[in-house]
Amino acid sequence: MVSRKYIVGNWKMNGLRDQLTNIAEIAKVADEYQAVDVAICPPVTLIAQAVTNFPGFAIGAQDCHFAKSGAHTGCLSADMIREAGASMAILGHSERRADQHETDAEVKSKAEAAHNAGLGVIICVGESEEERDAGKAVEVVCGQLEGSFPDGANVDWLTVAYEPVWAIGTGRVPKAADVEEMHAAIRNALRNLMGERAGGVRILYGGSMNGGNASELLSIPNVDGGLVGGASLTAEKFGPIIEAAAAF
Repeated sequence: MVSRKYIVGNWKMNGLRDQLTNIAEIAKVADEYQAVDVAICPPVTLIAQAVTNFPGFAIGAQDCHFAKSGAHTGCLSADMIREAGASMAILGHSERRADQHETDAEVKSKAEAAHNAGLGVIICVGESEEERDAGKAVEVVCGQLEGSFPDGANVDWLTVAYEPVWAIGTGRVPKAADVEEMHAAIRNALRNLMGERAGGVRILYGGSMNGGNASELLSIPNVDGGLVGGASLTAEKFGPIIEAAAAF
């Protein structure tokens, strides 16, 4: 079973070198609550400097390509990400699935490539508002998970993040009962994919988590942490989420 909460900040397309001081402040907060695993995924331009400046603090990437090398202009392989110092990668985020038209098969290939490069993996799944209103949320999310699930997945390197697309950056949060239902469904899908080992895979909630609602969300069964967007950009906003996680 999961014993430690995992709080991951996804900076998305935010952050210049001036914002490295924000990571310094977040790292200090994380150091105060060592019972919680904390990571920041800044833009790739900041990864190497962040790793150099803050040794021991987990820095991740927001994506990687599935190929080791080749004619893929503008893309970065998992080996490149790892060489820059990243320890993990967020893959299949809803914004990439929508904006870059990433498929489940691509996310699976990326996850396998990331693992082969020595990176931890966070696979994102989530439904649109239309899919939820149609009563298809569980079907869609579990289908994404099954299609994106990497071969040989192990609790040592796999994390799943549930992010209802309609709640990302909107301030809207699903009802606790809906989050509980979905995380339970994801846990069951993981059991079907990897047996009882699934109990050790952390399932994060992503979608407008903040200092005000983190305690309630993190108290829900099978919510093992958070994938946090806008609220992860500063210690002032991210710190209370880390503190809330430390209470469990």
